[in-house]
Amino acid sequence: MNITITNNTLTATINTLGAELNSLQDTAGNEYIWEGDPKYWGKHSPVLFPIVGTLKNNSYLYNGDVYALTRHGFARDKEFTVSNETGNSATFTVAATDDTLRVYPFDFELTIIYTLTENNLEITYTVTNKGDNKMLFSIGAHPAFALTGNFTDYSLKFEKHETLTANLLENGLVSDKTMPLPQENAILPLAYSLFENDALIFKKLESNQITIQKQGNDMVKVSFDDFPHLGIWTVKDAPFVCIEPWQGYADNAKTDSIFSKKEGIKTLDPGEVYKAGFSIETLIK
Repeated sequence: MNITITNNTLTATINTLGAELNSLQDTAGNEYIWEGDPKYWGKHSPVLFPIVGTLKNNSYLYNGDVYALTRHGFARDKEFTVSNETGNSATFTVAATDDTLRVYPFDFELTIIYTLTENNLEITYTVTNKGDNKMLFSIGAHPAFALTGNFTDYSLKFEKHETLTANLLENGLVSDKTMPLPQENAILPLAYSLFENDALIFKKLESNQITIQKQGNDMVKVSFDDFPHLGIWTVKDAPFVCIEPWQGYADNAKTDSIFSKKEGIKTLDPGEVYKAGFSIETLIK
């Protein structure tokens, strides 16, 4: 079921399946979110929980037991409940079930709030440990932004001038290989060749904002103060680019798969609440 929120500037549509943002349009009819054509990638903006990326052998060890989890976890495939809805805001909630406990032995509640304010969409994640033991998790966003025309007309403007070095993926896992990126004046021109080895993984950035530009004109800005890691991704010839704020990332091939030692993993005490958010600001004049 699709839920629509709106204000005087923007309209956003969110599917209760995965609480996934499917559309973000301004009053001029500009669409900012990728349409989800399965020819390239059949998603729009999935929520990544309780892991980000791929686990080695799609499994992890916790308290001596082996659990299986597929890439990016299960939240994107779960039906969320709409727990609150106003004209410009909607709240989506999902909680642990017998099915999730078989692959992820933690009693959790995940709430996602989408709020429109002027030309900005704010997305807030709240994770609550409802259990009696420490809870381990990662969470991330995966919004794909629609790009019309030539891919090479676009560039990414980073908030700060910094040396950009990305970790590369091999077979879905973070490798020890890195790649310096050819940016100048904090601007990275887009080219499909950047993504020949899958996504670009940034374990650390000075910037907390990235602006997508078309022929030098600002189009949309993603701000992610609460997320220390970032992924950037597309596939060959696809008319989109993903800007992905993350808490955590895929396993390294050398991992021993012990969940508590996973890079980027968060720990919540019983009853503790984790809150983080990011925003999408539309800039087309």
